[in-house]
Amino acid sequence: MAKSSTPSRERIVAGAADMISRRGLSATSIREMAKHAKAPLGSTYHYFPEGKQQLATEAVRYTGEWVARALRKELEAGPVEGLRAFLALWRTIVVESDFRAGCPVLAVAIEEPPADEIPPALAAAAEVFDQWESLLAASLRAHGAEAERATQLATLVVASVEGTVAMCRAKRSTEPLDRTAEQLEALVAGAIRG
Repeated sequence: MAKSSTPSRERIVAGAADMISRRGLSATSIREMAKHAKAPLGSTYHYFPEGKQQLATEAVRYTGEWVARALRKELEAGPVEGLRAFLALWRTIVVESDFRAGCPVLAVAIEEPPADEIPPALAAAAEVFDQWESLLAASLRAHGAEAERATQLATLVVASVEGTVAMCRAKRSTEPLDRTAEQLEALVAGAIRG
């Protein structure tokens, strides 16, 4: 196989993230993730010798960093602009997928873990949520919000947006996102003014 046609590790990870965002982790096999990424199963196991859990962990981290990069860029203009960009990103995903895709980080986070075990993908999901909250809280503090309020509001933003994305998928409408956006924007604006 020519080097240029060899599936890249990143393409497999991105394909897995997309598949998990649509079907969840339990309902998705490594074979289906490879097929979705148009990658041979052998290449998938070459890059991810530990299997599905390793690939899912990388998919969560990939999504986390992709969102964090966009968030960092937009937060340079302030927390309201960062919030708007965060909401717009998820709006694009649910609308362009015809309400079939959501957040792969949330999809992994709500899976039932085996008893007495924290799977690596679940630990990665917690780290991603922490990263997004930290970025938002830092921006809020930098623009005048009190430290504890900034932390609490950042958690509220991430939790609200993640839940709202799920509601949009269920209702096949962006109306929950519109309602959430209006309220979150008012809270963020109020936190940096007062």
